Amino acid sequence: MKAVCWEGVNEVAVEQVPDPQLLNAQDAIVKVRRTVTCGSDLHLLGGYIPFMKRGDVLGHEFLGEIVEVGSEVRKHKVGDRVVVCSFISCGRCWYCEQGLFSCCDNGNTNPAITETLWGFAPGGCYGYSHALGGFAGSHAEYIRVPFADQGAFTVPDGVSDERALFASDSAPTGWMGADMAGIRPDDVVAVWGCGAVGQMAARAAMLLGAGRVIVIDRYDYRLQMAERVLGVETLNYERTDVGAELLERSGGRGPDVCIEAVGMEAHSPGPQFIYDQIKQQLRIESDRPIAVRDAIYNCRKGGSVFILGVFGGLVDKFPLGAVMNKGLTLRSAQQHGQRYIPMLLERMARDELITEHLATHVMPLSEAPRGYQMFQKKEDECVRAVFTP
Repeated sequence: MKAVCWEGVNEVAVEQVPDPQLLNAQDAIVKVRRTVTCGSDLHLLGGYIPFMKRGDVLGHEFLGEIVEVGSEVRKHKVGDRVVVCSFISCGRCWYCEQGLFSCCDNGNTNPAITETLWGFAPGGCYGYSHALGGFAGSHAEYIRVPFADQGAFTVPDGVSDERALFASDSAPTGWMGADMAGIRPDDVVAVWGCGAVGQMAARAAMLLGAGRVIVIDRYDYRLQMAERVLGVETLNYERTDVGAELLERSGGRGPDVCIEAVGMEAHSPGPQFIYDQIKQQLRIESDRPIAVRDAIYNCRKGGSVFILGVFGGLVDKFPLGAVMNKGLTLRSAQQHGQRYIPMLLERMARDELITEHLATHVMPLSEAPRGYQMFQKKEDECVRAVFTP
């Protein structure tokens, strides 16, 4: 079958790879109908996640049709249209029983790397390096889905592929940030990052009752999309004093909740960007925490900060004093999608949550290298590139 493979830093190629096979009785084989790029894929492309191997199949956000099931799969049958959570979880361990699905003890088949890095291993993730299990990704014609009864969800008939696709990762990630940040009615919420996850976090904040939602980015086309489709307020940090504006829009206190949806390659117009970029390129620090710092500094005293962006290792100049002295609640997680996806599909069916506007560029799988270039370089106002095998 054809698949999009990692070939080195900033290099992908469409190659022939072996068809996936059932390995366990709880597996399913899914014929991929839609698979989409994600901002966290760019960290792999840029070489910031050092546990990739040449030929690894990329992609973790997808939707498709089940074509084969293992003998112990009970909830699905051949022909079902399903969206699959990007994180792989068993559904039975202590963490899954607590709803902490991305912390699953059994989803990552190669836990030694992350145990060494972080003390414990999280669950597995499709197409996201050998640190998270080495699973083949979704930018392919077919994919093996472990623990299919736990990670695959039947899509309601009235929900299009283009809408349901984003229930795989972007929508549950954004919703988790808003939910676990503890948004209360009438809160002022600021979201750093206006990509798919940032927009989904902003929409979740609105549906959870926030009084004011402000999205911060530097790309006008993304900000205009969020204003037009979601009805949120926006700030371009390259042309605005974000701190002053947030104080003005929150009664002088600062936002009640700040959500960071940027990750390890954050940008800034100030000198801190040069500082962090040089240190990251020299591997003196692994991640650029610019948006995290901004969220912490601008959050009101006693407020909540949630980190949704992907980080892999160590950061410099982390404002721990601000966290402690301002009495902030700081939380983060990889997405616990199994907790949220059924609810999100219901909201999609009721038109409460629309996502198809995020798929700005749809193209055949054979054009994936061009799609990744457009996505990485923000060409032609690309928000997400969707591939159709």
